[in-house]
Amino acid sequence: MAPSVLLLLPLLPVLVPGLGAAPPVCDRDPAWLWCRSPDIAAGKAPSPCAHRSPPPAAPVELSLFYESLCPACRMFLVRQLFTAWLLLPPDVLSITLVPYGNAQERNESGKWEFRCQHGPEECLGNMIETCLMHEAKNFSTYFPVIFCLESGSSVTKNLAACLQVYAPQLDGSRIAACVGGDTGAALMHRNAQLTEALDPPHQYVPWVVVNGKHTDELQAQAEASLLGLICSLYQVGSRWERGSNKMDGSGCKQEAPVAAGGGGGAGPGPPLPEPPPYVSWRRPP
Repeated sequence: MAPSVLLLLPLLPVLVPGLGAAPPVCDRDPAWLWCRSPDIAAGKAPSPCAHRSPPPAAPVELSLFYESLCPACRMFLVRQLFTAWLLLPPDVLSITLVPYGNAQERNESGKWEFRCQHGPEECLGNMIETCLMHEAKNFSTYFPVIFCLESGSSVTKNLAACLQVYAPQLDGSRIAACVGGDTGAALMHRNAQLTEALDPPHQYVPWVVVNGKHTDELQAQAEASLLGLICSLYQVGSRWERGSNKMDGSGCKQEAPVAAGGGGGAGPGPPLPEPPPYVSWRRPP
């Protein structure tokens, strides 16, 4: 019997955590066991897995509820959101765009009709961007086009020019068919449902939701420096790299301003008029 007892003794530190000081083995033991080592937990010994890169953090999920002709929405999308998207890789920031805002809908004889805060042209702009997203599928394909529309002189008249520059592979006629057909109305109804389901309910636009949550503090931080907010929320541990630009989780990189604007053609033109800082458009009574 004695040999059997002796064979079990080396297993006691694993079977009974805390007994003995045998350090966990990186490639064998689960991560939760590492901190059961008193020395490692107290910071007196290096982690047995220090050579390993930290597991990637989940991307920050940002949803923007907006209106295509709202000046404050356009300013936020062009100067804050597009800048952050350009500087951060997709595994750090994931964006959802919901163009609807303070619009209203009604079902008239089985068809959805929409009334928008800035008039019929805004409803058309919302529909164009919604159908563009539907046809393009890929965010990196349609977001530059939306940036082109929102930074230009006309959201509703520059689609062909913006497509030619930023997404020539897309068929403008398919987007037009979506806008004028039942598909566009159904997609806009879905945007209405997403907007009306917000908790807390939105009171103005742009309305920013970060990781499923909206607070006045998050909104203010996003409007002041969205890139700084994303970097503060993304916990990466040590360092991450995109191309030749190395950044760390504490400060990322000082954001560079992106000039807003747009002329009659595609691409940036004259700057957007400078409103008071983020004068949000309130929901009408």
